[in-house]
Amino acid sequence: YEKPAFKEEEEDLEVKLRRIIENVPVRVSNTSGSSAGSGSGDFHQYRQMRRKEQDRLARMDVDYQKRKEITEFNMRREERLKAAEERTAKKRLKRQKKKQRKKEKKMKSSAEGGENKKEESSDDEADSEHEEATVE
Repeated sequence: YEKPAFKEEEEDLEVKLRRIIENVPVRVSNTSGSSAGSGSGDFHQYRQMRRKEQDRLARMDVDYQKRKEITEFNMRREERLKAAEERTAKKRLKRQKKKQRKKEKKMKSSAEGGENKKEESSDDEADSEHEEATVE
């Protein structure tokens, strides 16, 4: 015997069907109406089966609502994280541009004053190390 080869979609459906069969309580199919049968215990059996079915439906509704809320929460969370990341990236780019302009300005001023170049370069390195420590 060889197990039939399933496509991905069919395999997913098989997994879902198996999970449903395992987790959903068995539904009693031979329910009788409240007026059926003349025995004194039939009505109580009907009422018990009806209550079980209503409980099962209520649990299914609650589970559906929970899953729906979780999905909506995750979608809103993803949107908030994406927006925060975009704001952070924009601010990061702005800081880098400002730092680059400052560095270019120092290089330009140091090129004009040739004799102070050595002193400024050592100061620039110390300043840039200090700035990187404060930015992080």
